[in-house]
Amino acid sequence: MSGLSYSTSGVDSARGDREKESLGRILAESLRFRRGVGESLVENGYYAAAVRVAPDLAVAISTDGVGSKILVAEQMGKLDTIGIDCVAMNVNDVLCLGAEPISLVDYIAVERLHDAMLVEVAKGLLEGARQAGISIPGGETAQLPDIIRGAVPGRGLDLAGTAIGLVAPDKINVGRAVTPGDVVVGLASTGVHSNGFSLVRRALFGAGGLSVSSQVPELRRPLGEELLEPTRIYVRDVLEILGAGADVRAMLHITGGGFTNLLRVAAPVGWVLDALPPPPPVFELIRRLGGVEWAEMYGVFNMGIGFVLVVPEADVETVRAIAHKRGTASHVIGRVTDERGTVRIPQRGLVATDAGFAAG
Repeated sequence: MSGLSYSTSGVDSARGDREKESLGRILAESLRFRRGVGESLVENGYYAAAVRVAPDLAVAISTDGVGSKILVAEQMGKLDTIGIDCVAMNVNDVLCLGAEPISLVDYIAVERLHDAMLVEVAKGLLEGARQAGISIPGGETAQLPDIIRGAVPGRGLDLAGTAIGLVAPDKINVGRAVTPGDVVVGLASTGVHSNGFSLVRRALFGAGGLSVSSQVPELRRPLGEELLEPTRIYVRDVLEILGAGADVRAMLHITGGGFTNLLRVAAPVGWVLDALPPPPPVFELIRRLGGVEWAEMYGVFNMGIGFVLVVPEADVETVRAIAHKRGTASHVIGRVTDERGTVRIPQRGLVATDAGFAAG
């Protein structure tokens, strides 16, 4: 059996990136419509946008959804945590600019309206808002029976959100200050988070023949519960680190694209991740049952590291002490190098460029 990949699971990341570039080129024309208030302050392609709203204030903006993790929630009949994922995917991205997330609006599209279903989704959104310290002042619900389909007939839904945060224009962080020799500190994920679920489902439910109720020896709970573990929200951890005066030179949310996300920073640097901790068991299960190559695993999933902070050596202990105090495991996972545009993972013999990971 040839190994599964994201593209054979129906998600062509390379083509998606090309098409997003085309979309971005067209929409970049809109940037000339505003100068001063409303002008864009961040180049397209980082984690969040930022626009000026006053001489000394900018709003960071991110929009994202939960993706096909929702299909697992539908199979489980458990929709009270996907709202946490929705909040997390947005506020963690806003955080990467050095902004403090303050609010989110949600968009729920359903096949059919079911009040009990919406109540469960709302519970998760509320819990995500509590964890992130944000408000959810409004949103939109749409009935789209001709478009939305789910794992359970009549119960299909999609969930997305748009979050905003506040940051001084001169404090916007896109990694320009990152320097060879800086230390890469990784904050632990809670599992798969909310990326790569097309591949997850093909590997575990397709090739692996498992179901959401399967009891797998590597896991301490049914498979569906493991997969629905909500995405960790890093807002309070990182804001405390920033407030402590640590020289945080870049913040990176490890989402779709795995560790190629490190290549987003503005500085002309490279990365060597030579101290990554062993991935949590769920990732090895995906790899083994799906026959997924290591290059694909590190180029799609967080592999146990959900957020990265880049700091000089002198600030490593400050970062780790605050994370520990807040109950978030942290690891020194590598260093910044002068090998521009590369990410090396020596343990697996992998090197990534803009084209993704490969043996090297």
